[in-house]
Amino acid sequence: MLKKLFNRKRSDTPVIDRNIIPQHVAIIMDGNGRWAKRRGMPRSMGHRAGADVLKEIVMAADEIGIRALTVYGFSTENWNRPKTEVTGLMDLFAKTMGAEVDGLDEEKVRIKLLGRVEDLPLATRTIFRQAEKRTAKNGGMTLAIAVNYGSRLEITDAARAIARKVETGELTSEAISEDLLSAHLYTAGMPDPDLLIRTSGELRLSNFLLWQLAYAEFYVTDVLWPDFDRYELLRALLDFQARNRRFGKVDE
Repeated sequence: MLKKLFNRKRSDTPVIDRNIIPQHVAIIMDGNGRWAKRRGMPRSMGHRAGADVLKEIVMAADEIGIRALTVYGFSTENWNRPKTEVTGLMDLFAKTMGAEVDGLDEEKVRIKLLGRVEDLPLATRTIFRQAEKRTAKNGGMTLAIAVNYGSRLEITDAARAIARKVETGELTSEAISEDLLSAHLYTAGMPDPDLLIRTSGELRLSNFLLWQLAYAEFYVTDVLWPDFDRYELLRALLDFQARNRRFGKVDE
């Protein structure tokens, strides 16, 4: 299991408590562009390196016992980037998913898409939807990919869906609760994240899972995403395990 992933000869390898593993880890994968710039490479090379790292992190998270991993792939604001970069990202998404879906399916990973997937280019949208459908019945780790995602849009979509049900008489306004709203979010059926990891040192949420992260622990590292390997993930988990999660309660 873990011995296959982590070289125990490394003196800096953290030892984690397998009894205190977060059920759900969310990651803002930031720093691909800066990683490439520092090496005199085009931004596209940073995105490719980031895609390779994601494969490693998915494998490590699954082996460690994390039940759900949500990654921020492309925000609704990212359409404002240069057209060539957006086109390259969409092609990379399609090629990566096409190449990896067999392995993910074999490992019983369930793929879940978060966001306005219907607005993606046809090739990318088709491959993503096919992967989601193919793995829908898998009972292993859930890999949620936030693509064309914005949390404010997600909450707005949920409010609209609930409003329509009130208009048709399916619901009363008194029946609206936090649980009901959660059930209408893109993440319906998933537990809220226990841990948010953000790479590259930025201290903001960037319109990511604003509702779901209400009680998540935050871990921010200066490491750029293409350099965030399995050992960095372990360090984040070790930091999480040292936290005292009170959920608003007073220390006893």
